[in-house]
Amino acid sequence: MSNSRSDIFIPNAERTGSPKELFFIWFAGNIGILGVVMGALIVGYKLSFIQSIMAAVIGALSFGLVGYLSISGLKAGGTTFVLSRAAFGVKGNYIPNLLGWLSLVGWLAVNVVTGTLTLMSLFGIFGLGQSGVLMVISLAVFVLLILASSLFGQNMLVKIQTFFTYVFGALTFLILIILIPKTDWTALLSMSNGDWLGSFLPAISIIVAGTGISWSIAAADYSAYQNPVHSAKKVFASVTVGAFIPLFLIMGVGILLSTSVPDLVSSSNPIEAIGQALPKWMTVLYFITAIGGLIPQCIISLKSARVNLETLNIRVGNATAISIHALIMILIPIYVLFFSEDFLWNFQLFLGILGIGLASWAASFMFDYILLRRKAGYDAALLDHTTGKSLNYNGIFSWLAGIIVGFLFTNSPFFNGPFAKGIFKDSSLGVLMAFAASAIVTIILYQLKSKEEI
Repeated sequence: MSNSRSDIFIPNAERTGSPKELFFIWFAGNIGILGVVMGALIVGYKLSFIQSIMAAVIGALSFGLVGYLSISGLKAGGTTFVLSRAAFGVKGNYIPNLLGWLSLVGWLAVNVVTGTLTLMSLFGIFGLGQSGVLMVISLAVFVLLILASSLFGQNMLVKIQTFFTYVFGALTFLILIILIPKTDWTALLSMSNGDWLGSFLPAISIIVAGTGISWSIAAADYSAYQNPVHSAKKVFASVTVGAFIPLFLIMGVGILLSTSVPDLVSSSNPIEAIGQALPKWMTVLYFITAIGGLIPQCIISLKSARVNLETLNIRVGNATAISIHALIMILIPIYVLFFSEDFLWNFQLFLGILGIGLASWAASFMFDYILLRRKAGYDAALLDHTTGKSLNYNGIFSWLAGIIVGFLFTNSPFFNGPFAKGIFKDSSLGVLMAFAASAIVTIILYQLKSKEEI
């Protein structure tokens, strides 16, 4: 494996990171209060307390996918969608790359919406009336906070994420401790078991789509800066555990809160709904903490989105790149805040549709790495857009197979898959079907062709 191309691989001089840094990056990226909403969403599938906790554990453990894909960045020193060119071909990689970029900016927009609603609630505490003008001001303030992060490099990013991990992580758990006693344990423990296939699996799939699968596209973007002398096991553990701890605990509190804040899932402003369950003296600190928890997620999304834009060979200046993402961060939230009344409906729809394409890509990329690249490595010539193979049909076919299967088992306001019936109706199980289909096809095609043909 060659590692001499600085335009493809991260220069060795910049690869000084340690696994501990990855722990802080992914811990900070998962302390957002939105995890509470995910926890309540699990209970919304009519599950018992034990089933809900199990779904939260499995859902949070999906970050093992991010942890494993981070190993590819450690070994090669390349970002995610640069390495993805090997599995799909330089041109074949364009559409998955574009889908990854859309997912990142979509998540960015979702978090900006949440941050704007949180700022609105904070301003409301100080007596400012809720109005469209205040909404626009809140949106502008939050977007400016995020754009400021684009000025920082990798080393500063690690320092910022470490700060957020300690400060806002501690504040978040302090608030969660205050919320726990409000749980109606009698109601919670009396909930009967839901259907394991019809409710439990769909609950897991929506969480997996919004956590491990969604963030898999950014895995190598950060591990590529790791010193290659570090072990793959430590990188895997740092990413997986760093994300699992806050994500599971915060979703767990969401499960508990589902009894004391029954309208949490249906609320147009779930952050404010949580704030109303707190003592008045705690609300200001809560809203500040909620904003602080959202910023790290936005930083990760924005950085990886800009990396993906470059991987698409869209070479624009720094000011232009910032302007493009700023426009997206403003226009999508404006639609959600002013024209769409159901925040979580849009949230779930977004996760479900994009999740199918991302799950298929993740399976194809991961098994291509397992079966071939893990031993053969990544050759710079293969990843260069001028010298690399234009189309790798193995990766393309396996990816398309996953997408087709996923949509066949999915229904939405835009289409209805012919097999989206029974347990597949109104669920996100199509995401898991897409992942499984792409994985199986990748393995089959690998067995049918020699390594030279791949």
